Formats: sequence, structure tokens, C-alpha cells
Amino acid sequence: MEHIAAVLVDGIIYSAWLFIAAVGMTLIYGVMKIVNITHGSFYALGAYAAASLTGAWLAHGYPPMLSYAVLLAAAVVVTLVFAPLIERGLLRFMYAKDEVVILLITYALFLILEDTIKLVWGVDPYFIAEPYGLLGSFDIGSLSYPTYNLILVGLALASGIGLAWLLNRTRTGKLLRAVIHDPQVSSAMGVNVDRFYLVTFTCGSMLAAVGGAFTAPTVSVVPGLGVEVVVLSFAVVVIGGLGSLPGAALGAVIVGLVRSISIHYMPQVELFVIYFVMALVLAFRPRGLFSLAEARKI
Repeated sequence: MEHIAAVLVDGIIYSAWLFIAAVGMTLIYGVMKIVNITHGSFYALGAYAAASLTGAWLAHGYPPMLSYAVLLAAAVVVTLVFAPLIERGLLRFMYAKDEVVILLITYALFLILEDTIKLVWGVDPYFIAEPYGLLGSFDIGSLSYPTYNLILVGLALASGIGLAWLLNRTRTGKLLRAVIHDPQVSSAMGVNVDRFYLVTFTCGSMLAAVGGAFTAPTVSVVPGLGVEVVVLSFAVVVIGGLGSLPGAALGAVIVGLVRSISIHYMPQVELFVIYFVMALVLAFRPRGLFSLAEARKI
């Protein structure tokens, strides 16, 4: 029973991290119909900015408990610098083009941002372990887990509940859903579609940056950090259904639990099982488990 509990707890923690990393990608696709490869770059930017600012904060002797606010602020600042620049400066001119062309453009931007990160931060790893151990640990049976992991779970719940509330309970969310279903008609009815695209891209990118910022204390922040994230995020949203918020949550849980089971029982197939599950789902549900219906235009 204790081993099963370890599998479940590890799976929940990893699922929370996956959801934080992937939900921004599914939000951007759901609204803008863009498979945003720069998502991984924003994750890496958030991690590097958090590592730099939090390290400087702690080095100056400021209160360690406020380092969590610094992590969040770093993600917000780096997103507000880069996301509007990318969306207003380039992507808005590409919306009329084929989705594959936009995919290639975001992939090119991903490569550019990866080199930008190396130019700014270099290639040496960054470590900020203090926030990870600051809150102590909690016990489940004889197993001990850092309390910091509960922050990741809380962030995942807050992100999912907040987005669901925004989309279903607010006027802005109703307008956004109208933009999702038909941007041309929404524009004709007076909705500022360009503004919604800008805000959506910024918010989706910010979720990726927040994921990177709060993951930074748990890992070594190194070049290429965003590559694995964008691949895993894509796996999650494909399993759940591109553009579906419940699908992203279910996809994260499935991938998280499958990975946890494989690590505990067959660690040599950890990466294989994730893509096996994705292939299995797509074999029976080519558009994912919670795919959104698309209206046919005649």
C-alpha cells in the first residue's frame, strides 16, 4: 500500500507540473488556432529570470519567504517584455496564413529565443535551491515529500479553476468563446479580436513562464530546458484534445500517473510509455479525448 501511495503522490505532483506547463499551450491553440512552439522558450525564460532575480534577492539578504513572490514577479516581467513583442511584432501579420506556416514561424522563434537565452545567461547552470527547502517537508506514511510540491499542486488548481471561471462565468469569457467559435463574425459585431489575441497569447505565455519560474528551484536551470517541456506539453494537449481545458487536465493526469508507474516499476521505459499512450489515444480518438467540434464553413 505504501508503494501504491508513493506512485499516486508522485503522479499527482508530476501531473500538476505538466498541467501548469501545458495549459497555456492549449489556451493559445483554443483561441488563436496556433500550435505555439515558443511555449517552451517562455518556460525557459521564466526559469532563467526566476533563478537570476531570486538568487540576487537572497544574496542581498532580503526575506527568504518573499522569494516566492520574486519567482512569480520574474515570470510576469519576462512575459510582458517578450509576449506582446512577438504577437504584435510578428504573429498578427501571419494569422491569415496556413496553420503549418505559423507552426514553422513559432519554431523559428523558438530557436531564436534559445540562442537569446544563451547570449543573456550563458551556458553555465543556475541553481536556486533555497525556496525548495524553505517550507520543510510533510510525511505520508514513512515517505517524506518537500512541502514546496504543494505549491505546484496549488498553482495547477488555481490555473485550471481560474481559467474555467473566466471562460464560463464572466462577460469577457463569453466574448472570448465567441471569438473562438467565429472570429470574423465576432469582429463584425464589434468585438476587438486583435486585443483578445494579444491578451490570450500573453496569458498563455505567462502560464508557461510561471511554470518555468516555479520549477527552477527544483532543477538545474540549463540551456535546452524548454525543449523537453514543449514536447511533453504537446503530448498532453494532443491526448486531451487541442484547445480543450478539461482535456489538458485529463491529459496531464494520464501522463503523470503513467510516468510515475513506469518510474517505480520499469524506469527504462519512462519516455516510451508517454508516447505510447499518446499513440494509443490517437489511434482511437484522432482529435484527442476532449476534442472541440469545428464548424464547417461553406
